[in-house]
Amino acid sequence: MSITIYHNTACGTSRKTLEAIRASGVEPHIIDYVKNPPSREELKSMIAKAGISVRQAMRNKGDLYAELGLADAALSDDALLDAMMAHPILIERPFVVGDKGVRLCRPSELVHEIL
Repeated sequence: MSITIYHNTACGTSRKTLEAIRASGVEPHIIDYVKNPPSREELKSMIAKAGISVRQAMRNKGDLYAELGLADAALSDDALLDAMMAHPILIERPFVVGDKGVRLCRPSELVHEIL
């Protein structure tokens, strides 16, 4: 089984998700998505495969979200993706990609659906 986690060590949910993956007997490929973000196309693909909207894939906590005015419902998906590409910390975490699908693991228990 192949699993990749787009991880942020500062995030408790991301750490819990990583622990759950390891507890299942799988050592995942870990990508620090802030330092090594997915490409725009990879991110769009993960969002689509996870069955969520671009807005759901965006982290809405923190000063940057407010400073950039990203709560504006009139913003297009392209505008939101542009913001996430310019500021990877705005990508919600953790995304987990595996043989059985893709999940944005919030809450962390969602990872069990694809293990």
